[in-house]
Amino acid sequence: MCGIVGFTGRQQAAPVLLDGLSKLEYRGYDSAGLAVRDGSSLAEVVKSTGKLRNLSEKIDGGRALAGTCGIGHTRWATHGEPSQTNAHPHVSGNATGSASGPVESDVVGVHNGIIENYEELRAKLAGNGYSFYSTTDTEVAIKLVDYYYKKYKIGPIDAINRMMVRVRGSYALALMFKDYPGEIYAARKDSPMVIGVSDGETFLASDVPAVLKYTRDIYYIDNLQSVRLLPGEAHFFDLNGDEVSMESTHITWDAEAAEKGGYEHFMIKEIHEQPKAVRDTLASVIKDGKIDLSAAGLTEDILAGISEVRIAACGSAWHAGMIGQYVIEDLAEIPVKAELASEFRYKKMLIDKDALVIIISQSGETADSLAALRAAKERGIRTLGVVNVVGSTIAREADNVLYTLAGPEIAVATTKAYSTQLIAMYAIAAGIAKAKGRIDDSDYRHYIAEMQELPGKIERVLENKERIQWFASKYSNAHDVFFIGRGLDYAVSLEGSLKMKEISYIHSEAYAAGELKHGTISLIEDGILVIGILTQEDLLEKTVSNMAECKARGAYLMGVTTNGNYSVEDSVNFTIYVPAADEHFTGSLAVIPLQLLGYYLSVAKGLDVDKPRNLAKSVTVE
Repeated sequence: MCGIVGFTGRQQAAPVLLDGLSKLEYRGYDSAGLAVRDGSSLAEVVKSTGKLRNLSEKIDGGRALAGTCGIGHTRWATHGEPSQTNAHPHVSGNATGSASGPVESDVVGVHNGIIENYEELRAKLAGNGYSFYSTTDTEVAIKLVDYYYKKYKIGPIDAINRMMVRVRGSYALALMFKDYPGEIYAARKDSPMVIGVSDGETFLASDVPAVLKYTRDIYYIDNLQSVRLLPGEAHFFDLNGDEVSMESTHITWDAEAAEKGGYEHFMIKEIHEQPKAVRDTLASVIKDGKIDLSAAGLTEDILAGISEVRIAACGSAWHAGMIGQYVIEDLAEIPVKAELASEFRYKKMLIDKDALVIIISQSGETADSLAALRAAKERGIRTLGVVNVVGSTIAREADNVLYTLAGPEIAVATTKAYSTQLIAMYAIAAGIAKAKGRIDDSDYRHYIAEMQELPGKIERVLENKERIQWFASKYSNAHDVFFIGRGLDYAVSLEGSLKMKEISYIHSEAYAAGELKHGTISLIEDGILVIGILTQEDLLEKTVSNMAECKARGAYLMGVTTNGNYSVEDSVNFTIYVPAADEHFTGSLAVIPLQLLGYYLSVAKGLDVDKPRNLAKSVTVE
């Protein structure tokens, strides 16, 4: 959940590290810090609480720190409260950990992840003369490496490998050793880390945007691998300490894709990028007027043989999976169940051997989703990763992978990645249905044509954003909001509610409309906003009736429906229309006003839209 960077090369390290951390600030913003070496035995360590700008001001944008080798960190607190003492980097010596300045320490490091057995290891190290200045698990990991390094008089890679065998949990760890100036050592298990190499310079980061300004050639470190970084070189090692060869991935999207491009926030930029993201993803799965999933390794024979589908995901990806459940069941007529990955991974997996388990994750690194993938693979069930990041762990470990083409998504609250995940679900549904003979050629062509019209229809929704902005200004002081819908509309309601609560901090809940009278309606009182999603023709009247019950108890009603359903205006106070479309795919349109509503509510309240409190973009710890 934290962000780490590293650099060794010819130029001054600190400005490069700060620039990289600025691209990763969505991963953590409780505190930040740098450690830089200038070739001497001392590491210059600087830390600051709060936003990254506090650290930057402290060191004059990095210009105040000499040295061409360094590591940096932006923290999202797990073990230990946010404080300067708990901020990274941490050191193996017995420094106070809070003061900035030169530090004489054999090992200095930064860490993303959680060391689960850190209390046991802390007690072991204390028994061997180590004392601790922080309450973090990271300090324990750094000192454990130092312990093995000194006890066995071995090199950094061997010391790191012994640490990896000893600790339980997840980590991406970057270290500098006093005895190896100009070098950085790193290791990972279940937490993301990438390496970039250019002429005479080497970069390390938690995510690609942090290094894309400097190089497009990226190495994705495998699980339980370590790496030695020198200027212009990266050497990879397995757990036995043997050097292994790795192939780089060339990143095709440009650095500008990870910049705001004139928009006030990344989120609103990414909302407006949805037509292109959807169009690009559609082009990758529709070839010559047919659904073609061969790039994902799914042939027609494989699709025809699928007996059931299970979908495991977290957050918005789970909501996309829920829409996938409705659409796949309806078109392909096979059992489908969308489950939270954090629950799926701990259940008895009573799944048919011919099932397909779909893991949806924007980052491809989500801890619970990755664990669900591994649990399915252990049982010999075919897995499909639907991910947005090429080379991510889920992409590498899944039997098949379908890439969504959303490009880099920086805002913590997902928008365009979610929309491309929906496209993946639609394509899978139509592909299975056609392979199994559940739909005829006419219906098949109709569904494909309807999908291809979605980008243009999304653009039309975005053209009416001013009405939503006005409405958001009216309800920016709301304390409670309820979203309701039935079927696919219920799945859309869940995503709309999440968008609202995560960035505007307004308490919101989504309910299947038929459940209102089973307890929830007791919470309805004067002035409470109830938002109904009304795109499913057969269910519309029932949901409107449920909304009328809320209105009778003082609620203010907002309806999101499709063009043509003008009678909705007679029942609600405020209506948003989206273009009519095949009802299987209206979720792609109905969600856009809800994304905009969440965004404009947050802006009206003066909140940090892109980096909401307590949240991180990629949840890489359990």
